[in-house]
Amino acid sequence: MPSIILASESTTRITLLENAGVSFTSQGAAVDEETVKAPLLVSGMPPDDIATVLAEAKALAVSERHPDALVIGADQTLAFRDACLSKPETMQDARRLLLDLSGQSHSLHAAVACARNGETLWRFLSTAHLKMRAFSPEFVGRYLADVGEAALTSVGAYQLEGCGVQLFEEIDGDFFTILGLPMLPLLDFLRAEGAIDK
Repeated sequence: MPSIILASESTTRITLLENAGVSFTSQGAAVDEETVKAPLLVSGMPPDDIATVLAEAKALAVSERHPDALVIGADQTLAFRDACLSKPETMQDARRLLLDLSGQSHSLHAAVACARNGETLWRFLSTAHLKMRAFSPEFVGRYLADVGEAALTSVGAYQLEGCGVQLFEEIDGDFFTILGLPMLPLLDFLRAEGAIDK
């Protein structure tokens, strides 16, 4: 079986693969997402395509360093009011973002790509649609006090697998897509490649 590398240091993605029983190592891709994303945004590229470009860039960056490994790259974008949002940089940014999303719908686009020998072998994109309930500024303050700096690690300032679920009214989409790694299609591909047991 080929060795598998996850081109990410995301604790959520690492946990998802570990829980699925996949044997792998992880390392950051050292891709500056904002630098890659900036010209794509200027060109008008839609958020779902941006997620795919970033996932491939991460997979290829690590594949060049480990050509014999099967490298998994993943990325997620959040589309809201025709804009592609980035992770909040400060707690004040997170607060502003959550108040903007309150009572509104947004979409999460999760892309995954696999590369070997510096070439993309496979890519997949999945989208989930979510609607936040209307909440008060006081609630947002308490929520951010509870989750702390973890709010800055996700594009929407929430982790659905934790108390972030309290922010939502409706969710339409795959749970793994929301967490940022479409697991079922990825596992199918790994089986087809002989990278995990069939």
